[in-house]
Amino acid sequence: MVLGRASELKYLNSYYDREGSRIVVVYGEKSVGKTALLDQFVQDKAYSYYRARSASEREQCYLWGAEISSDENEIAKYPSFAEIFQALSDKAGEKKVIIIDEFQYIVKAGSAFMKELTAFVNNNSQVMVILCSSSIGWIENGMITRIGEAAHELSGFLKIRELGFEAIMEYFPGFSMEQCIEVYAVLGGMPGLWAHFDDKLSVRQNICRHILDKNSFLYSEGQRIVEEELRETSVYNTILSAIAAGKHKLNDLFLHTGFSRAKISVYLKNLMELELVEKVFSYDTEGKANTQKGIYRITNHFVDFYFRFLYPNLSSLEVLTGEDFYVKYIAPSFRGYVAEYFKTVCKQHIEKWSKWKRLPIEVDRIGEWVGKFGNIDLIAQDEEGKTLIGICNWDKPMMRYDDYEWLLFCAQKAKIHVDYIYLFSVGRFEEKLDLEAKVKRNLKLIRLDEM
Repeated sequence: MVLGRASELKYLNSYYDREGSRIVVVYGEKSVGKTALLDQFVQDKAYSYYRARSASEREQCYLWGAEISSDENEIAKYPSFAEIFQALSDKAGEKKVIIIDEFQYIVKAGSAFMKELTAFVNNNSQVMVILCSSSIGWIENGMITRIGEAAHELSGFLKIRELGFEAIMEYFPGFSMEQCIEVYAVLGGMPGLWAHFDDKLSVRQNICRHILDKNSFLYSEGQRIVEEELRETSVYNTILSAIAAGKHKLNDLFLHTGFSRAKISVYLKNLMELELVEKVFSYDTEGKANTQKGIYRITNHFVDFYFRFLYPNLSSLEVLTGEDFYVKYIAPSFRGYVAEYFKTVCKQHIEKWSKWKRLPIEVDRIGEWVGKFGNIDLIAQDEEGKTLIGICNWDKPMMRYDDYEWLLFCAQKAKIHVDYIYLFSVGRFEEKLDLEAKVKRNLKLIRLDEM
């Protein structure tokens, strides 16, 4: 069973079990686990799989036909799409699943594919077609316009999102929780990337062997992700590198890059459509005057890691060993890098505990508050407005009472009434803070082993 995909499997099976034929679009980033999910889905079903290429319609049909011929099907050397679909369904004694991976390449090459596919589905009651794609931006912003009337024939859309932190702990039983958080900070919730790490090695050894080694798959993966669907990569690289270096506001990017604000905004929009960058919206409170606006952040963990540590130091990466590069460029600020993703892990735990009824409130909204003077890592409220706030300490060996007081100061600036306070820390808590938690029932201290 693939990890963490029960709801997605249930969704696909619900369409398979319905009467008649269906066309379902399944999409998500490369390495997010689409193939593993579909492999699991068709395990007990008759199915056919085709991986489309970037080619003309004629070449696509030729290649697809050749694959079918190798499976002992009789088909013309240059078949039409209709002939291909018919050949795929001829031997089906039960409902058959036809998976067409990276189907955007076929659609972009001409109009025949969707016309003949919809005609085939309408005349066949025993087929489920899954159109799969790694091109998120095209699916969400360009596909409907491209396929026109054929869009009405689509039965459903399933977006495969990154897995949460808990799945990493299942995938890497040999890692401690602290190590799993470090891996999550580097690779995110992408099972296709996890496959390149080994929990018999330390996280540091994995980074040196499987990212910093020139012969490793992940060595150029950060750049590949950017280049996959973007032109003018010099502009995108410049913007991503600047954000990774801490220039999170439009004006900071303008001053650093020299690009016009209008140009930067357009490129940021494209990066957001591809889910590589997000615009951070601070939790809505009455303290709007003290809230920062227009903050941009890299959302893809591996792209963030690449542009934080590798991209600005490519010359050294070429000449140093992986171990020497790690010591010089990664080790000094790695804990600070991981600290940002520890906040995400804490947020996921708050959501999980709410679902399991282990919080004093039932969370209706959750987010963060980004202030001009400081931040609140977690803000959660229920429908009645009861509020839980929290901060997450990763990079300091001890959370101090001063950190708690600073959180209360930020809450005052945000103008929110605080009902409950949760403090997360990978290290220990100052004794004064432990005593405070024993006195105040609304203050909870959470150590890593309690998560």
